[in-house]
Amino acid sequence: MNEVLQARRLLKSVFGFDDFRPGQEEIVAAVFSGDPVLAVMPTGSGKSLCYQLPALLGEGLTLVVSPLIALMRDQVGQMQALGLAAATLNSQTSEDDAKKTWAQIRASELKLLFLSPERLAMYGLVEALSRSGVRRVAVDEAHCICEWGHDFRPEYRMIRKSVEKLGAVQVIAFTATADIAMREEIAERLFDRKPQIFVHSFDRPNISLSFAAKDQPRKQVTQFLAPRRGQSGIVYCASRAGTERLAESFAAQGFDTVAYHAGLDSARRNANQDRFLREDGVVAFATVAFGMGVNKPDVRFVAHADMPSSIEAYYQEIGRAGRDGLPADAFTLYGLEDMALRRRQIDEKALPDDRRRFEHQRFAALAALCEAASCRRQMLLAYFNEEAKPCGRCDVCLGLVALRDGTVEAQKALSAVYRTGQRFGAGYLCDLLTGAENETLRRNGHDALKTFGVGADQSKQQWTSIFRQLFAAGALGAASAEHGGFALTEKGEAILLGRESFVLRADPPREKTAKKQPRAAGREEKVDATEGKIFEALRKLRRELAKDQGLAAYMVFADRTLLEMAERRPATMEDLRAIHGVGERKIALYGEEFLEAIAQSAS
Repeated sequence: MNEVLQARRLLKSVFGFDDFRPGQEEIVAAVFSGDPVLAVMPTGSGKSLCYQLPALLGEGLTLVVSPLIALMRDQVGQMQALGLAAATLNSQTSEDDAKKTWAQIRASELKLLFLSPERLAMYGLVEALSRSGVRRVAVDEAHCICEWGHDFRPEYRMIRKSVEKLGAVQVIAFTATADIAMREEIAERLFDRKPQIFVHSFDRPNISLSFAAKDQPRKQVTQFLAPRRGQSGIVYCASRAGTERLAESFAAQGFDTVAYHAGLDSARRNANQDRFLREDGVVAFATVAFGMGVNKPDVRFVAHADMPSSIEAYYQEIGRAGRDGLPADAFTLYGLEDMALRRRQIDEKALPDDRRRFEHQRFAALAALCEAASCRRQMLLAYFNEEAKPCGRCDVCLGLVALRDGTVEAQKALSAVYRTGQRFGAGYLCDLLTGAENETLRRNGHDALKTFGVGADQSKQQWTSIFRQLFAAGALGAASAEHGGFALTEKGEAILLGRESFVLRADPPREKTAKKQPRAAGREEKVDATEGKIFEALRKLRRELAKDQGLAAYMVFADRTLLEMAERRPATMEDLRAIHGVGERKIALYGEEFLEAIAQSAS
């Protein structure tokens, strides 16, 4: 327990934090005990401190296994900015830097060494490290070891064998997403004995959630980004081409943008990621290749221009926003084509039956979240077996989603599917229901069906929404993996025959879409005019200092720290010490300049 008290003192003097965040203290205590540890904590809850503090206080070297070079560089940069002994060995490490790192290791000066799982498995490395007093191995993003997970990395399977060569060292592992099955797999594959397992709340209450069905998606993304100009954010796209098109389009509108996907050459990809991490107000348009390396605390929004691949992936991706605890927004677009593609991908994969059922269940959970009729946060947390009250901040709780009994419309749509032979898609069926002039309908004789024109009181857009919701709810399935089209499921038959009712969401008319966006979260809701002036002055100073030192801006001070400075206006070094995120090293490096900037901008 004495070690935990020392850790708390270090927390304040080095990192500038008054106390542990919820869940940190018990995990730090478990790490000090020497037992193997598996901790499941939400993104932004301070997982890294749970291995950094024991490493800094104890003897020996802590190896940190991390999946991405960018993430390793970022964490090493943060440690070094605090004056702490940390380094990384990776494919981009220069020969001179590698020599310095090995000299530090041999002199027992290094506390934290960041490695990829591939580097750890390289011939001779573990043998060399085993003579260097390695005390523990911390595995970050431990869910990457799970084959059924959304970020599976085969190289993670090699970690245990590498660790065994190091001898009797402690293994600790961290992840933000792992259900019961994944936790069991991590424990089995990574540890030689049962670890202490800590599972903390998955809730990220500072992130507001909203979803919208696709209807002119470029315009919808524009409407979401417009009030967030000047903020850092990520827009996820399904295709590489989509990231570049959107990045170019929004750059032409005056946004500071970068594109990121696996098809870019490594130099451009790294340069774009570094600019996003280091500068304020950059919007990254990216595929899911961008993410695990993002440790930027002041990302104010994450948008999905296309439907995510799963709830786990969605949770990980929106978790890149609001890591500083300040308000952030997550906005997701989805469409019938997205849903059909996801189901088709599952059906076309060579999977065992139990795995295919599992993938369909994951898809069904994601589709239900998209079409939710109750609190989004409640539904998201329920997926992770966590109960919660209505959040009051998502689009459903804010009353931006209208719900009504749609059983009759659902029966008309399902009847159209049934009477046309269960083989046509939404466009054809919408024409049938609205009684549209359609040569193919006449040629098939479907203009003579009872359902022809029975839905003329609604637009094709409304019927498309109804088919999408039926598909998401599992009332319709794909008629053919090759040709598409709809077929009734058991649930669909039950609704058609009146055994089940159906609730519909009313998609907003196009001209009202902009008014249906939840209000942008961010500092403008939190500061008055004077505070805003001070905050911008401090951001400018931070930007200049970071550029001079080759650091990411937030490594000088995070937005949360600057906001507190602007609100409380410290006038002395002692006042500055009371600000969140201000430790002794940063007072020595930056204290006078920031006090001067506060005094000048407040006058």
